[in-house]
Amino acid sequence: MILASQSVFFTCIWVTLMPNAFAAAEIEKLQQRCSSSVTRTRKQETRMRKDDSTKVWPLKYEQLLHIEDHDFAMRPGFGKSPVPVGIDVQIESIDSISEVNMDFTMTFYLRHYWKDERLSFPSTTNKSMTFDHRLIKKIWVPDVFFVHSKRSFIHDTTVENIMLRVRPDGNVLFSLRITVSAMCFMDFSRFPLDTQNCSLELESYAYNEEDLMLYWKHGNKSLNTDEHISLSQFFIEEFSASSGFAFYSSTGWYNRLFINFVLRRHVFFFVLQTYFPAMLMVILSWVSFWIDRRAVPARVSLGITTVLTMSTIISGMSASMPQVSYIKAVDVYLWVSSLFVFLSIIEYAAVNYLTTVEERKQFRKTGKISGMYNIDAVQAMAFDGCYHDSETDLDQTSISLHSEEDSIRGRFTGSPSADSPRIKRRKSLGGHTGRIILENNHVIDTYSRILFPIVYIIFNLVYWGIYV
Repeated sequence: MILASQSVFFTCIWVTLMPNAFAAAEIEKLQQRCSSSVTRTRKQETRMRKDDSTKVWPLKYEQLLHIEDHDFAMRPGFGKSPVPVGIDVQIESIDSISEVNMDFTMTFYLRHYWKDERLSFPSTTNKSMTFDHRLIKKIWVPDVFFVHSKRSFIHDTTVENIMLRVRPDGNVLFSLRITVSAMCFMDFSRFPLDTQNCSLELESYAYNEEDLMLYWKHGNKSLNTDEHISLSQFFIEEFSASSGFAFYSSTGWYNRLFINFVLRRHVFFFVLQTYFPAMLMVILSWVSFWIDRRAVPARVSLGITTVLTMSTIISGMSASMPQVSYIKAVDVYLWVSSLFVFLSIIEYAAVNYLTTVEERKQFRKTGKISGMYNIDAVQAMAFDGCYHDSETDLDQTSISLHSEEDSIRGRFTGSPSADSPRIKRRKSLGGHTGRIILENNHVIDTYSRILFPIVYIIFNLVYWGIYV
């Protein structure tokens, strides 16, 4: 290709030196051919330079920063004192906190500050240069990672959220926008009246304290938060920054930075969803103490309904919590409430048994069941849940007959005194019915109406006094 270009070039020169040998038209044609061939040759040489991968032409900023002249695989000041790397964090949001997985997700801006004299450049205006993510792969940057992290990623919409700013004296600012999901070792012994302490830990992966020193750039002010950060189940009580050391037996000591935050749980949600329904079920179970002891279907069905409802509440709470090996505060309340509901059923079992024993004793003494324990009334009570007394029914029948007679007489005579016997009979009937209710009330029911509420109130006072 080079020989062909040279031959064309010499031919053009020979045509130019000897104009008389050719006509003017032929000379113009040859000149056009020469110019086109030269242009074609230059294009081919340019294409060959591009195809040659061994020749890398440095960019303008690479020439200015002298990237070709240094080995950026080594840290700044290799072999000397450790390079100090300052850190500050701007927390954008706390996205979620999971009790089941015992982790949290946080989005924040992570900024690094260090000095690399190899990146210094001359500048008359002393202005810094800002670059995007494409320069990161060609220079040295700190290898900070997140201890106990499960997932993390750098945001890449619309491009990777990475910024690099270099000053003329070699001071570097390296900033990224990251979302991290990390572990939080939670203690649920006081759940849902608990307070959780979580932390995000930053550390260099490869460089120990002899090569790299991490520190908070502005002390306690290095951790900044957005004023509008809020969570559905927690109050954020405190954000703080701290530092320490971590030791690994095979590699040595490393600097470690901590982002600490304290979370206090909202209690009102659990009061509505758990505590208040459990309290209502316990109070509902006390209604059986006011139902006649012969109303077996009413008292048994009420007790079973409250027990099943309490078991449903306990199952729903356990499904949304991690399977821990210790007792939580909500477990104490729910199981004690279930115990009260269970004891109300046991109380009726004792009342029913003692009533049967009394009836047997009465039958052995008199040879018949008294009016209070009439066998027909007992059988009727077992089916419809209402007490029936033969004397009362008889009185009601006689009263109804007398009342009809009195009303007929009153129509003909028009005497106002005819209503007085009816009123007396109604009062005697009311007193007789009240006596029956009192006689059918067992002493255990009487004490349970007072004892159960008092004990449950004492339990609530002790419980809320300890955990709140």
